[in-house]
Amino acid sequence: MPTEPRDLAQIRFDNAMALFDDFVRATIKHPDAATLRGLDGRFAERLLIQPSYWSQIKARSRQIGERLARQFEQRCHKPAGWLDEAHDPQSRAAPADAPADDDERFIVGLVLSYYRRHPERARARLLDLLGEALQPPVVPPVPPLPTVPGPAPGDDSQLWSKAAAAVAPLKRKR
Repeated sequence: MPTEPRDLAQIRFDNAMALFDDFVRATIKHPDAATLRGLDGRFAERLLIQPSYWSQIKARSRQIGERLARQFEQRCHKPAGWLDEAHDPQSRAAPADAPADDDERFIVGLVLSYYRRHPERARARLLDLLGEALQPPVVPPVPPLPTVPGPAPGDDSQLWSKAAAAVAPLKRKR
């Protein structure tokens, strides 16, 4: 079944997002908190465009024109016309367990950074934390309430005297 051809704007957008994904992967090879902040701004800086302009491209409120497409290719070391050609998304697909967004990449980066500096401490601490998070809390069984024989039906006076004995008298106002 033939697929209908995608328009040039969609192909350029998909390829620009692929370039951004490559940039993010290259940036977080050796992550720490500082390198994980502001990835959009640094990518825009690499492309020599304003961060707000890159944000508008990502939000699909702006399209990538001919001149900007060539600028993307040049700044990302791609051959001329690369942004205009459809590329196989399967060859670019990230593994299923790869971080899905910037927040996940930030957390993974922090954990890796900590682990690389202190492997034994990190392993022990992470196992403790994950053990707490993954195991349901142990709730002690509730002991059954003792059964107290109640008054015989119709014996309201005995019930009233038990209730009155348990109530402390009110203090008088002065």
